[in-house]
Amino acid sequence: MTQARSEITLKFNELPSATLGANKKVEITLTDQNEVVFTALVNAKSWRKAEADAANFSDWGGAVSGKLGQRTADGFEVVEAGVRIFEKKSKESVAEAVTTGA
Repeated sequence: MTQARSEITLKFNELPSATLGANKKVEITLTDQNEVVFTALVNAKSWRKAEADAANFSDWGGAVSGKLGQRTADGFEVVEAGVRIFEKKSKESVAEAVTTGA
């Protein structure tokens, strides 16, 4: 039998709902296009940074990534999860950078 790692990345463009969890963690909940609910515990410090980045960037996207955990009543857990916010570059500024060699 071949061993595999079950890793998952959930992308979003608005901050998911978050509640305070145990051990300085924040529990975030995301629902995909098939109404499957994913629940992840992330570090409170990482969550505060994600909130700050989302507020500072005019156009952004985010991702929660981790290992696919146990099935729950309405979805799955994401274990060892991390959250990141990425600034989206406009197509004009990307084209400018390519033409100027920046």
